[in-house]
Amino acid sequence: MSESALFPTYARFPITLVKGKGSRLWDDQGKEYLDFMSGLAVTNLGHVPDAVKKALVSQLDELWHVSNLFSNPNQEKAARLLVDNSCADAVFFCNSGAEANEAAIKIARRYHQKVKGNNRYEIITFNQSFHGRTLATLTATGQEKVKEGFLPLPEGFRHVPLHDIAALEAAVNDNTAAIMLELVQAEGGVITVDAGFLREVRALCDRHGILLILDEVQTGMGRTGKMFAYEHYDVEPDVFTLAKGIGSGFPVGAMLAKAHVKPAFTPGAHATTFGGTPIAMAVVAATIETMLQEKAVERAAEASKYLLAQLQQNLNDLPNVVEVRGKGLLIGILLTDPAAELIAELHNRGLLVVPAGPNVIRLLPNLLVTREDIDTAVSLIAAVLTEQAAAKSVSS
Repeated sequence: MSESALFPTYARFPITLVKGKGSRLWDDQGKEYLDFMSGLAVTNLGHVPDAVKKALVSQLDELWHVSNLFSNPNQEKAARLLVDNSCADAVFFCNSGAEANEAAIKIARRYHQKVKGNNRYEIITFNQSFHGRTLATLTATGQEKVKEGFLPLPEGFRHVPLHDIAALEAAVNDNTAAIMLELVQAEGGVITVDAGFLREVRALCDRHGILLILDEVQTGMGRTGKMFAYEHYDVEPDVFTLAKGIGSGFPVGAMLAKAHVKPAFTPGAHATTFGGTPIAMAVVAATIETMLQEKAVERAAEASKYLLAQLQQNLNDLPNVVEVRGKGLLIGILLTDPAAELIAELHNRGLLVVPAGPNVIRLLPNLLVTREDIDTAVSLIAAVLTEQAAAKSVSS
């Protein structure tokens, strides 16, 4: 086989997937897999959901692209659905989570400089966070591995340890524009933010006139058993970002903000060629409407309770399992040893899962996952972990 014409930027699994429906995927050899990855929290309604497919096909016959210089009824509809089902008052559509977070960073700076009349520009984020791969968002990310080889990085970002309110208070200064965090650090190991800490962060922002930005790219759109993860807390953000599950696999992102932030984005302040196309917006609207009609968020919350209970019941006594953690259907199994070989074996047995750092198996089933599929997944996970524990016991 000739050398690939692609840049080798991905350490790909040795599987070529060619078809998907619901919770199932098939590779180019016809092998069937149970999908507990959902394209990294993207296909929240399962693969090729019928109602979303119907809306996409219908729009393909009408209009693909015209430019954001014209009114777009599909954008208005999708934005209204998001606003009516969240604490936000305005939406900016883009193409990805990184672009949504870029928009959040930009609106935070512009809010202070153009609305409040000060020169604040710094964004405080947290160690082990992940906010994207653009220069600004990888600088915002609290993981050094994503920054190697990209120096010099843009100024204006500070990082502090998660749940260290003293360090956070010490990092706040006259230049601080916003504090930005994920409510579950998914890429950082599936670490859930403590409710008391988030309340302290909100109070700190209020005292200092700082915006609170929540990165809900992975936790939003029902993933945690609420439409948005902030709903688990008695706290609302000034700005939050979405992508992944908002488009059922179609590339789209969004930055949402409350009314007091909206004046920061005036005509010409920010723009995108492909953000909010008629096609993308048809998909977003159909995704949200389907979620509401199918009660996907409520079903995800129930599925989460069952999945966590089954994992606890089957994994609690295994010596190679440290803990099961997470929120909703964003779950991490923390292990004593690296997870890579175990994940490869699960793939071999027909269950697709993904890591979250070196020692964590991350589970991301779709929001409509059945108890039968959960039982199958847990059985496979328990078998592989039990076999590893037994092998280690014999070798020692």
